[in-house]
Amino acid sequence: MPGALALIAPTLAADGGDAALVNLGIIALIFVVFYFLLIRPQRQQQKRHRELVSSLQNGDEVITVGGLHGTIRTVDDDVVSMEIAPGTTVTVSRGRIFDKKTEDEPDIGDTG
Repeated sequence: MPGALALIAPTLAADGGDAALVNLGIIALIFVVFYFLLIRPQRQQQKRHRELVSSLQNGDEVITVGGLHGTIRTVDDDVVSMEIAPGTTVTVSRGRIFDKKTEDEPDIGDTG
């Protein structure tokens, strides 16, 4: 790559400070776009998930990351016991809870 740098260097030197300022502006613009399109939405999603996990209570109907639907029976510090079928209880890490089911979401078995 020294050959490519040798071709570009005289152009940069001839433009003086204006080219450097434009390049710095482009880099700053790229960082701002990355922040608003990638970093900020990811932080907001993480905040919503932390709030969801901290608000879990007995009786909440939840969905895990793996797709299990169930009702919370007990909540401990790091784990949650979920009933996924009558008489079938599984233990799931709190961080693996994906979402709470709401009233307007139909159950899997509902056809209407």
